[in-house]
Amino acid sequence: MWNVLLSFSGLVALIQLLFLPFFPESPPYLLLQKGDKAGCLKAMKQLWGEGNYHTEFDDMMKEKAVTKGTKIMNVLEVLKEPSVYPQLSIMLLLLLSLQLCGLKIFQTASLHESIIPYVSLGVAISELISIIFCSSIIDRFGRRILLWGGYLLMALILVLLETSLLLSDQFLWMRYCSVILIFLFIIAYGIGP
Repeated sequence: MWNVLLSFSGLVALIQLLFLPFFPESPPYLLLQKGDKAGCLKAMKQLWGEGNYHTEFDDMMKEKAVTKGTKIMNVLEVLKEPSVYPQLSIMLLLLLSLQLCGLKIFQTASLHESIIPYVSLGVAISELISIIFCSSIIDRFGRRILLWGGYLLMALILVLLETSLLLSDQFLWMRYCSVILIFLFIIAYGIGP
């Protein structure tokens, strides 16, 4: 039944695509990209209801003044920009090492082959829960605190993960701690970065 489970995300995407025309454009997009002040205010009222949004509008106008003259690049242009190569290489290295690290940990934990699909499903559910949790608290705490907190949690979890891997030969239960730490790492990543 994995094909049904995987097709579920396609169904959700199709529903989103069908309802997309009924939603207004993003107010920052309308103001910053299109320069449509009236459309921006109209979208803010449609999204947030009646109210006074002059503070938010003024913040967007300040952002527009700061970014004036800055060229907006597409993904291909960003990939061709030499100044972002160090950041891209670090990000790719981190993502690849995490993928290999997860495989090694699941092998070290000696999970039965029949359990691995459930572990993969658990990883996906952990990521979904963390994204939902993050979207509900981002307005309260702000992006900076979530980024710092997420990175600090990830660093702490990686230290604990390394410790559990070193002790996994002496204590068999440490192998399962490694798997749990992978789940916690994914949640910390979803909440922060």
